[in-house]
Amino acid sequence: MYRVDWTDKRMDDFANNVNRRFDAVDQRFDRLEQEVRDLRTDFNTRFDGLQRTLLLTGGGIIATLIAGIISVVVTQL
Repeated sequence: MYRVDWTDKRMDDFANNVNRRFDAVDQRFDRLEQEVRDLRTDFNTRFDGLQRTLLLTGGGIIATLIAGIISVVVTQL
C-alpha cells in the first residue's frame, strides 16, 4: 500500500503556497471593494443631479400652473 510522507519542509511549502493564494484572493477583494466604492460615488453623483433636475422641473411646472391660475382669476374679475 502506498503511503505519502509529509515532511516538515513539505508541510511548510504547502502552508506558504496556501498563504500566497489567500493573499492573492485578498488583493482581488480589495480591488473589488475599491471598484464598488467608486461606483457608489458615481451613482450618488448622478442621482444628486437627477434629483436637482426633477426639483427644478417640478418647481417650474408648479410656478407655471400658479401663474396660469392667477391670470385666469385676474381676467375674470
